[in-house]
Amino acid sequence: MAARLEMPAAHPHVALVTIDRPERANALDPATLRELAAAWRRIAADDAIRCAVLTGAGDRVFCAGMDMQTTIPASQRLARGERIDPGDFEGLRDAAAAVLAGFDLGKPLVVAVNGHCRAVGLDLLLASELRYAVPHASFALEEVARGLYPTGNATVLLPRQIGWVHAMELLLTAQPISAQRAAAIGLVNEVVEADALLPRALAAAGAIAANAPLAVRATRAGVRELLAMPLDAAYRRQEELGRPLRRTEDAAEATRAFAEKRAPVWRGR
Repeated sequence: MAARLEMPAAHPHVALVTIDRPERANALDPATLRELAAAWRRIAADDAIRCAVLTGAGDRVFCAGMDMQTTIPASQRLARGERIDPGDFEGLRDAAAAVLAGFDLGKPLVVAVNGHCRAVGLDLLLASELRYAVPHASFALEEVARGLYPTGNATVLLPRQIGWVHAMELLLTAQPISAQRAAAIGLVNEVVEADALLPRALAAAGAIAANAPLAVRATRAGVRELLAMPLDAAYRRQEELGRPLRRTEDAAEATRAFAEKRAPVWRGR
């Protein structure tokens, strides 16, 4: 499969998704879009999965964006009102879910950037909560150089996540930046050597998954919701989000576990 979903035995409650087209720079063709969307839907629907990790196969490219030989021509034909292959149509219909643009995974995503991250690859990055990159990774949004609008997450999320001037540099120049620069402007958390990349990402995902799942999901959702609110409304809303958690079985279990000096056993209720 071009988008593999695994459940690493050493990391309970963590799903690992790998874009596996290294011979095509892990570019997303219609079939990969369908498989990636299916992986996200499965993760979103499975309460046993508390966190996900996304990476690319190989050591050169994380994701080069949409496949320029298949996906882009198909989308252009569709935009002109032309008939396209049914499989290509299904892939294009799944594109928003595949790149997590308007599709809420509902749980944290950690990205392990194993190489160059371009165009829609960066859209996937922007949908995540934590990001680690190898030293040779680079980051670019090249749509304007191809006569296209970056319709994924870039114009929606990038200016909300890093400074305006840095966002505009990426969006308007189509020039790549290094992993070191990406870390300096807050686009990624940390630059990690290649042999430590996936272990670092899985460890971070494991740390998230070890926490109370209802609290993690509520906190993630709350941050996203409160970001666009005025301060007074945000403070009221966070209390509305936090109050129900104080009545959960998990909250009571956390108190018992602390008193008994043991790790809590979360029930998700």
